[in-house]
Amino acid sequence: ASFFFLCFRTSLVTPLIFVLLLQPPLTQLSIITQPNIVLLMADDLGIGDVGCYGNDTIRTLNIDRLAKEGVKLTQHIAAAPLCTPSRAAFLTGRYPLRSGMDAINNYRVIFWNGGSGGLPPNETTFAKILQQQGYSTGLIGKWHQGVNCESRTDHCHHPLKHGFDYFYGMPFTLISDCQPTETPEMDRAFRRKLWLYTQMICLVTLTAALGRLTGLISVRWKALTCLAGFSLLFFISWFSSYGFVRYWNCIMMRNYEVTEQPMVTDRTTSLILRESISFIERNKHMPFLLFLSFLHSHTPLLTTEKFLGKSSHGLYGDNVEEMDWMVGQVLDTIDKEGLENNTLVYFASDHGGWLERQEGKRQLGGWNGIYRGGKAMGGWEGGIRVPGIFRWPGVLPASTVIDEPTSLMDIYPTVVHLAGGVLPQDRVIDGRDLMPLLRGTVEHSEHEFLFHYCGIHLHAVRWHQKDSGAIWKAHYVTPDFRPLGAGACYDRGFCPCFGEGVTHHDPPLLFDLSRDPSEAKPLAADTEPRFDTVVRTIARAIEEHRRTLTPVPEQLSLYNVVWKPWLQPCCGTFPFCWCDKEGD
Repeated sequence: ASFFFLCFRTSLVTPLIFVLLLQPPLTQLSIITQPNIVLLMADDLGIGDVGCYGNDTIRTLNIDRLAKEGVKLTQHIAAAPLCTPSRAAFLTGRYPLRSGMDAINNYRVIFWNGGSGGLPPNETTFAKILQQQGYSTGLIGKWHQGVNCESRTDHCHHPLKHGFDYFYGMPFTLISDCQPTETPEMDRAFRRKLWLYTQMICLVTLTAALGRLTGLISVRWKALTCLAGFSLLFFISWFSSYGFVRYWNCIMMRNYEVTEQPMVTDRTTSLILRESISFIERNKHMPFLLFLSFLHSHTPLLTTEKFLGKSSHGLYGDNVEEMDWMVGQVLDTIDKEGLENNTLVYFASDHGGWLERQEGKRQLGGWNGIYRGGKAMGGWEGGIRVPGIFRWPGVLPASTVIDEPTSLMDIYPTVVHLAGGVLPQDRVIDGRDLMPLLRGTVEHSEHEFLFHYCGIHLHAVRWHQKDSGAIWKAHYVTPDFRPLGAGACYDRGFCPCFGEGVTHHDPPLLFDLSRDPSEAKPLAADTEPRFDTVVRTIARAIEEHRRTLTPVPEQLSLYNVVWKPWLQPCCGTFPFCWCDKEGD
């Protein structure tokens, strides 16, 4: 009897072992606990600037290598068309207006390191959850989510208060003001007005003084003194901030310490790369999260001499090719340390390329391929459709292309689940776990509707009608391009979200992106039989979505975005803020 039982048990176990051995490696995810996670995010990179997305003139061999060895998403969508709100959504997995990080005015991003707005302390980033799961978490590069709230040392919005163990980089964003040889970029039109008003006030003051001296005007010296004092105060009130943008905004920090004020742009690229590689090498024996937030390819396009003049697209192309080289250096480090099979690598851009960014005949912004519009445009595809690439050898299939709607917000639940964490239960999380889609265990994205905001204004909605394969997109507000027939707002430099410069559509402009990804031919009720049904379905989705929104403090209110001297990070005794600790 025992011999019969042994034979029976063997007959069951042997086929079971055989079946398990035949299982492909893609089903072995459960045995890989807490992979390393490397998130690479470009700044202002257009989807049309990357080789694997159709560009055949800018060399992006390392980004293309990621796509060849992993999964490429062709409909990867940013939650906002500008840096601050898009990155807030990326970090929290939530539409930015849920955290107050979308604008009610024309100041749509964090404007000063010395402002009081930023990612609220009660928001839970994916870094904070991974930190709680035992990960070593690091952010290298751009932050642009604020620094302080009430004093220059409270650091309430700082990366270290949002789950990162280590930070090296810019708390702000790269702008042309950081490069002394470049034309100032920040609030350029407003600065011109301030200069004009200052000159007008001074002219009135001088005219009154000359009139008093010559006896042509009867005015008291006391009144002239008050007028002169007002002129001086007006000048100081704005020049104390805008006159020193390079010192206030163009700084580098290591954790809470300011290391360069102003930053030395000639070595920024090498320092960011060195810090990224060092972080991987220091943490290779434990699970780590590295968020490498590139300063490329934002103006002023800091590019080392090694890459200058090497591309066929001028300085912008040189800058993109240098960033691609940096991606390669990070990948080589991962491979050299033997971490490739236990590391999920992700590459994306925070939003579309900046079409209007030009200096004379030089195009300094990116290209968005076949997609209409660009940076700052909340509805058009060119402003929000970005590269999205994942690589994880042995877990994700190589050379795979997925044409399903996905979002930058999806990174949040994806990495949280991989780390063994639990999503916050006290708030709405708009992102969806991408692993089933990336591994091919499901056919469709979990997103049925995606809402496309410009500031707090809803400009468009996407509906993925999974049973038909159609991807409907309804535009309720679109920017007015100038000059007429152009593809951007060249007269303004940025397209607005509301007021003059936009057109409201009722009924909305409707496109089927599955047939018309360039949004070139809007559909009409007399030519599209499903027009009314689609518009009604999307309208109901908007109502349901709005019921999930709750009022929160506006982080980008006028009060929060203005410069406040008492909040300004300073490596000396304010206002004498100057240091170069990297050089020392």
